[in-house]
Amino acid sequence: MKPHGLILLGLTFLLCLAACSRDRCVVVLLPHPDGTTGKLIVSNQGGSQLLQEPNLATGIQSAERAPSSPELMGEEKIQEIFGKALLALPPPPIHFLLYFKTNTTELTDGSRKILSKVLPAIADHESTDVSVVGHTDRVGTRDYNFHLALERALLVQKILLHLGIDPQFIEVTSHGEDNPLIQTEDEVREPRNRRVEVVVR
Repeated sequence: MKPHGLILLGLTFLLCLAACSRDRCVVVLLPHPDGTTGKLIVSNQGGSQLLQEPNLATGIQSAERAPSSPELMGEEKIQEIFGKALLALPPPPIHFLLYFKTNTTELTDGSRKILSKVLPAIADHESTDVSVVGHTDRVGTRDYNFHLALERALLVQKILLHLGIDPQFIEVTSHGEDNPLIQTEDEVREPRNRRVEVVVR
């Protein structure tokens, strides 16, 4: 049976594909490019099925009949049904984390090396959408940390501009201390929270 229509659902940690014909709809859960797999509940009036392992698939024959028991769909079958749709998907975003020394806008030595990988990623993606988001740990006031995070993000933007990235492609924001990677109490130093996130789409 060949599908008449095709639906693609792409989320940050979830990728699933659905192919539907007049009498059946097939949904398959795919792993994210980073290797993780989300969870998906497929439901209708007749019941529901949980997909939580890569390449698990379920079928729906009618609104009143529950989705079929999940079964593993082989790569060949996935390509047969969804191959063209998969080729049409845009490349996934690439994330870079750049860390800073305490209470400064000075990159750590390791992050200087990582920064050298950003320009090739932008070129490979032919990207016109690069976000640069500054962060801090919770040492200091909220207002101070907002401005420190912004200064860090602006520093990274300046480096990218110096490397030849078009300024209209770069969006700079500051989250200050409000979006930590590692949750801590106030006034606790945490090196992993002193960062700038660069996302190349």
